[in-house]
Amino acid sequence: MAGENGYRVLVKEKIADAGVDLLREHFDVDVRTDMSEEELPGAIADYDAIVIRSATKLTADVIERAERLKVIGRAGIGVDNVDVPAATKQGIIVANAPESNIVAAAEHTIALMLAQARNIPQAHASLKSGKWERSRFGGVEVYEKTLGILGFGRIGQLVAERARAFGMQVLAFDPFVAAERYRELGAERAASPEALYGGADIITIHLPKTPETLNYVNAESFAQMKDGVRIVNCARGELIDLNALEQALESGKVGGASLDVFPEEPMTEHPIFAHENVVVTPHLGASTAEAQDRAGVITAEQVVAALRGDLVSNAVNIPKIGSEDLAVLEPYLPLGAQLGRLAMTLATATSVDRIEVGYHGRLAEFDTRLLTLAVLNGAFEGRVAENVNFVNAPAIAEERGIRVSEFSESEERDYANLLSVGVVADGDRVEVAGTTIGPRNVPHLTSVYGHSFNIELAKHMAVFRYSDVPGMIGRVGSVLGEHGVNIANAAVGREPGQEAGEPTGGTGRHAVMLVTVDSPVPDEVMRAILALDGFQDGRAVTL
Repeated sequence: MAGENGYRVLVKEKIADAGVDLLREHFDVDVRTDMSEEELPGAIADYDAIVIRSATKLTADVIERAERLKVIGRAGIGVDNVDVPAATKQGIIVANAPESNIVAAAEHTIALMLAQARNIPQAHASLKSGKWERSRFGGVEVYEKTLGILGFGRIGQLVAERARAFGMQVLAFDPFVAAERYRELGAERAASPEALYGGADIITIHLPKTPETLNYVNAESFAQMKDGVRIVNCARGELIDLNALEQALESGKVGGASLDVFPEEPMTEHPIFAHENVVVTPHLGASTAEAQDRAGVITAEQVVAALRGDLVSNAVNIPKIGSEDLAVLEPYLPLGAQLGRLAMTLATATSVDRIEVGYHGRLAEFDTRLLTLAVLNGAFEGRVAENVNFVNAPAIAEERGIRVSEFSESEERDYANLLSVGVVADGDRVEVAGTTIGPRNVPHLTSVYGHSFNIELAKHMAVFRYSDVPGMIGRVGSVLGEHGVNIANAAVGREPGQEAGEPTGGTGRHAVMLVTVDSPVPDEVMRAILALDGFQDGRAVTL
């Protein structure tokens, strides 16, 4: 029997039988796990959907040949093997299974923690070799111990729930989770990583992999931890400086470590493997039958939804909106993401409670949901463990207890179209606003902290708040120049109500300065500027 609407689906890599059966209930399905990469470009034109895992590369050249293709289903989390922009340009939905392995990862974290605490792998190997060494492998209880969770996203929260069932105290750090969410899970919120290090008996890491989190846990981190602390890492191998961990184990500062991931994989040799109090597994966090089956079934569900015209909840590319609205809003998508990232960077508190998105002028007349998603993407990207996209960004906010609000006003401010983003954290509110200018719709920043100016947004910037007295701009320029940081542009926003040319000395007024630079401003340069008289605070920003 022909499939619905004559649709054909190619299952290029192995998925769960239940997933294949679900597809076959609706469509004609060819399971061709033996198809070579060379054959794929010639065959893909005959299919309306394709299901893959990580081995198949869907490049722009291959996608261009997929004249009938409507949906790509990726049975797993990452979509690095799919040219998503090329698919989006061709109107092809790309969907994955981002939650398929979170339970498996959380359970493996708990398993490694318990295995380390009770010396299970070591005792097992000893007994299998013919030895009975009961006294040698005495362990410790996790009951009433404090588990420090570094990164409190989906997996971190699942770990917290399971740890609480063991009677553990939970201390977690993640500035992008609302305070209410900590209370709901019975976890204490750490004000900083340092506070977590000093309070935890066992530390488990669930951070995203970004340039900022490379070797996040390092020699300095270990020095701030309790003596005998135990470490668990089932997230990313690059999050821990492995050599620093080995030294901390050697000195006894760290009492044990459980590792499922490594900076380079496969890794079979490292001095750390020689330590008896280290438990290692070869990246098994997602390797359960249930997780693999779940990925296949979830992906099949997404393909069915896409081909039937239903909501595709795990789509990673832009959802459809009206063509007229899209023509107006599309130039504002990069601006929305940049403003979301900037506002989140400037929010200095430890707990974000609310993100507010405002549309002013003509923008208020359109379907702006897509712009709000762009703002959330920018706000969360690189700050949460999940891969953020236009569909899951609201769910990420909800899971973290972060409220998202939108408001519109058709009355124009200083610009025909203006987009504002506010972040409320621990009662403090930071707002930024921007627009696009010119035929190329170049994103411009128009206000920060309520201070108005107009400057083109750039990849690297620094924002300062300071007392509005003569000479401050020169001081910033001098320090940046001394450290080889080239200023591309600069703008100053004075306190609202202050007239240009009004004397400022001793008035207590404040100003905001924004400089765009050719390269990231190093931390030591920021510290040097903020140490100058009259500077209240500042942030280096990379968009």
